[in-house]
Amino acid sequence: MTSLVGVTSRSDTGAVRHVNEDSMLAQDPVFVVADGMGGHARGDLASRTAVESLARTLVSGTVPTPDEVIAAVDEANAAVRALSSADESGAAVAGTTLTGVVRVRVPERASEEWMVVNVGDSRVYEWNGRDLRQLTVDHSAVQELVDAGLITAEQAAVHPERNVITRALGAEDFVDTDSSFVPVAGRQVFLVCSDGLTRELSDERIGAILAEHPDDPAATLVEAAVEAGGHDNVTVIVVESETGDDARTPADTLDRPTGRAFDDTQPRE
Repeated sequence: MTSLVGVTSRSDTGAVRHVNEDSMLAQDPVFVVADGMGGHARGDLASRTAVESLARTLVSGTVPTPDEVIAAVDEANAAVRALSSADESGAAVAGTTLTGVVRVRVPERASEEWMVVNVGDSRVYEWNGRDLRQLTVDHSAVQELVDAGLITAEQAAVHPERNVITRALGAEDFVDTDSSFVPVAGRQVFLVCSDGLTRELSDERIGAILAEHPDDPAATLVEAAVEAGGHDNVTVIVVESETGDDARTPADTLDRPTGRAFDDTQPRE
């Protein structure tokens, strides 16, 4: 069985924006971040609607199946989509990214695993005590250019279309959710964040902060991003878990393979 060792979370408007359009849910078994879009209150409402929908369908204290998680994301998409349908002002469609990890039971494997879900360009990482490994793929225009070999990752960071995402909750009637599984193995640390973190701090800097073992890693990361410029809202959840029958320290798991299997991930078209 998986037990949570610690969960920290923090969200900040940043140094430039006046409204925080990020929302989050950090309530076992669901740890997700949503980064709203659509402008001010619309983005805030979209992200909040998404996480409130997930909180209703993936009830605290339960361990859902992967199918139930995907159904919950579909329901959240419908809820966000309904915001635009009800708005007759002609404003832009409200939408939000959604990414995170959910503790699930996988009946066909008779196991409990971590399910990574992603729509948009917020991210999930796994930290093994030494290396920070990105578990999600950004659904963004610049990521598609990187994948095609047309630009480098360094060029993507300053590309004029770096804010353009290719998938979001609320954008279409049906949402294509990427999903993958991380087997439960000893001590594990997951970082879930909006792009307000990764736009300000490199993966190397994020890893260096985690390596310092701060008492509140989520707050420390958010504060560092704001100090680095804080051009966007910043939201971070750090989840640390361990198995009851195989508890090890982070140092014991430095070189363990992640064993990830991208069972349900849908490639971008």
